[in-house]
Amino acid sequence: MKTIEFVPTNYDSDVTNDEWEIIKEYFPLWNSSEHHKRSLVNAVFYIDKTGCQWRYLPKNYPPYGAVWSFYRRAKKSGLWEVIMDALVRKTRVKAGRKETPSYGIIDSQSTKTMYASNERGIDGGGGKVKGRKRHIVTDTMGCLLAVTVHAANIHDTKSGINPAKKAFEKHPTIKRFCGDEGYRKSFENDVSSELKLGVDISEKISPKFEVIPKRWVVERTFAWMSNSRRLSKDYEITTESEEAFVMISHLRTLLRRLVKKT
Repeated sequence: MKTIEFVPTNYDSDVTNDEWEIIKEYFPLWNSSEHHKRSLVNAVFYIDKTGCQWRYLPKNYPPYGAVWSFYRRAKKSGLWEVIMDALVRKTRVKAGRKETPSYGIIDSQSTKTMYASNERGIDGGGGKVKGRKRHIVTDTMGCLLAVTVHAANIHDTKSGINPAKKAFEKHPTIKRFCGDEGYRKSFENDVSSELKLGVDISEKISPKFEVIPKRWVVERTFAWMSNSRRLSKDYEITTESEEAFVMISHLRTLLRRLVKKT
């Protein structure tokens, strides 16, 4: 079978040799693709980092149609999530933690949609954002455990159970969740009845409870996402695609943390 040679493109968003060593096992080179998988991954990372349209990919990447098809297949198969989950485990182990967390921190972020995307609504909060919400659960290190995207008009206390369930299905070691005041009542009841777990409600950062100050890490995870211009607004037609780019952005962050010398 023909060997495909990797040709470096040297953009800041490209994976380094050390980073590629961590994830290359998820992109076998034995299929019929005429493009090296590292080049395709680099092109997707470029889209995520710069926010450019698929058609405007630099010419030294594979053709945009091939890159989009690669991204779409990985999204439909759940590969981006598989890689992210694996990197979360590696990151926790590197930090001297257990592979799976015991505590989940939940929060949401409203973003404007740019097109006639599905599942849109108006967030009734102070911002009056017309678009969607990114609902995430992180561990106490800020590692992303689960993400769901839905219309912005659905209140956190109603929709929070969905990312919580997703996080718990992947990490049954979770024993409690933490949320702000927006997660009172319905969310607490849903987590108790469906997951048999408790919820810590943080009115504000307080030294009275040891774990509550860790709530700030979920805000830091949102801040990490801001490094991806693709996430500056919601440019995706489907919620599944928006979730995929959130995970792609986060796995890029985790790769940098894993290769960083301590």
